Amino acid sequence: MHEPFSGVWICKDLGQTTTRADPAELGRTVLAAYLAGRDSRGETFRVDVRTDHEVHAVITADQLTDPGWEADPAVRRALPAYLRSALP
Repeated sequence: MHEPFSGVWICKDLGQTTTRADPAELGRTVLAAYLAGRDSRGETFRVDVRTDHEVHAVITADQLTDPGWEADPAVRRALPAYLRSALP
């Protein structure tokens, strides 16, 4: 989607899942899977997670730099197959 005010292209993709996972953890996992193997130089990506219970979390690529982070297995199961298979 092109945002005319700022003159940038916006990748907007909506997804929905039912899980008891922490919303921020779900966002980190989705973003990590989406960026895996992609050349994203010069682009900024973020995940905006909103729950039915008014929880809101915004995850940016900067928050994925923790070397010890691994996706929670419960969160991985909530992802679509193409994102699940992108994670190491």
